[in-house]
Amino acid sequence: MTAERFKADPTSSNMAGVTLMNNQVGYVVAQVMAGKPGVTVTDMPSMIRVDGKGKFEFNYAEIAEALGWDEFGNDDFEEIMSTHYGRMVVLDDKTVMFANPEDAAEYISFDLTPVS
Repeated sequence: MTAERFKADPTSSNMAGVTLMNNQVGYVVAQVMAGKPGVTVTDMPSMIRVDGKGKFEFNYAEIAEALGWDEFGNDDFEEIMSTHYGRMVVLDDKTVMFANPEDAAEYISFDLTPVS
């Protein structure tokens, strides 16, 4: 019974996510993300989890508007984010999260060519 409880499951979860600081900026970013399809936001006392299925993005212009700021960029995002899982691709105007490396292949030089 105990061995079955801890059985490994090698299949993909098809999930990616980040942990944000639970401060004013992190809260607004989480609220922006809560309205996106396939994204789940979980508030905790000292952090906020943002988890999504497949692929989702943090659009900096959208976040800046919600904050009432002129700009929001990667430096601002990195300041409130403590960790992530999945593939993270940082672009000038957004951060894109991918659950599976195959989906991010064009950004991360992941070779999809089969090896014989």
